[in-house]
Amino acid sequence: MTGGTIALIVIGIVVLIVLLWAVAQYNGFVRLRNLVQESWRQIDVELHRRHDLIPNLMETVKGYAAHERGVFEEVAAARSAAAGPASGPADQAAKENQLTQALGRLFAVAEAYPVLRASENFGRLQDELTNTEDRIAAGRRFYNANVRTLNTKVETFPPNVVARMFGFQRAEYFEVENPAVRAAPRVDFHGNGSIVDR
Repeated sequence: MTGGTIALIVIGIVVLIVLLWAVAQYNGFVRLRNLVQESWRQIDVELHRRHDLIPNLMETVKGYAAHERGVFEEVAAARSAAAGPASGPADQAAKENQLTQALGRLFAVAEAYPVLRASENFGRLQDELTNTEDRIAAGRRFYNANVRTLNTKVETFPPNVVARMFGFQRAEYFEVENPAVRAAPRVDFHGNGSIVDR
């Protein structure tokens, strides 16, 4: 074998290794993109469940507090906006945050009616909504972890070369803006040292 033949073999091996690496990176991007999409669909299912529970909850509260019309209209408008199409997870998160705030006002109204709070139907709906919120939170954590993995791969070198070549892009996080969720609990050291809600 001559030196030129050996050089061609080495170059061929290097090109083959680079091609195999690029194929593996491409397949990894496809797998991550599909995982992000699947995890978003799971959140979407729970969001629809949440949206479906709200009319029943509102009707139950209306039976006891019919004069709180402004709150009902606000919840209905926020639910309608949240149930409508969104341009992406960030837009959906903004709509869901508005709905959460409106629901907070609805529950504040319910607090003023002890008979309503004692109602079996209201309690069941409240429990279902709480369970749904827990599933949304778990889904959000799973989705955001997948987004983080995809975004890291899209941004790091050398996989970002393959990402640019084939149009793989960063995904949006699904962020919560509920201050009660984001706020750290306040600790009172002057009293008994227990954790106190804000």
